[in-house]
Amino acid sequence: MPKVMPKNDNTTNNVLLKLNNVCKVYGSGQYAFEVLKDVNFTINRGEFVVLFGPSGSGKSTLLNLIGGMDVLTSGEILYQNKDLGKFSPYDLTMYRRDELGFVFQFYNLIPTLNAIENVEVKAELVSNAMQPSDALQKVGLADFAAHFPAQLSGGQQQRVSIARGIVANPNLLLCDEPTGALDSEASLSVMDLLTHLHQSLGKTIIMVTHSQELAAYGQKIIEVKDKSAKQITKQQLKKSDV
Repeated sequence: MPKVMPKNDNTTNNVLLKLNNVCKVYGSGQYAFEVLKDVNFTINRGEFVVLFGPSGSGKSTLLNLIGGMDVLTSGEILYQNKDLGKFSPYDLTMYRRDELGFVFQFYNLIPTLNAIENVEVKAELVSNAMQPSDALQKVGLADFAAHFPAQLSGGQQQRVSIARGIVANPNLLLCDEPTGALDSEASLSVMDLLTHLHQSLGKTIIMVTHSQELAAYGQKIIEVKDKSAKQITKQQLKKSDV
């Protein structure tokens, strides 16, 4: 795999991720459908970034490209100065395993495993993982380790999903509509948790949402609209209530 900088790198280059003229087209010829066109932005280490836009704007496609789950049509995605477009399928698998944590709208928990076992599944894949019990403690579920998904609320299941996302100590946590399946109270609780984890662990977070209320939790908001990143704003990060 192309060598990436170690997680404890002390380089003065603070850029973690850079997108240069990223385009994504599905299909070809008369059936070609352009989803993203000439997307350009930079994400620094330790930022809480929100990709904000309406449904169908391409923000989840953008997250999938960053996560190495889809392949761009043209342009560059540079992760720690390494071009993801030049990674082999094996390299991309190692990139997703070692560098990234994922939190999806639907929790994707294994129903026959309890909370701590769901977290252990990810921890067993890497050598520098935190203890699964510590990951559950960080999301406030230390007392629910033996509970199965069916015994947990939606908000609690998403917290298990977040614990699974952070247990491998990833450089980058990707969250695709992490509150999309939750009610408003549980949604705000999850956002407070993500803010707390960002502040306490110093993780870089990229979150996709169509909610303006939830976008306000971000440190940098990138508006995905009309196939491109139309607006970049910075704001003071909200304080965690956790």
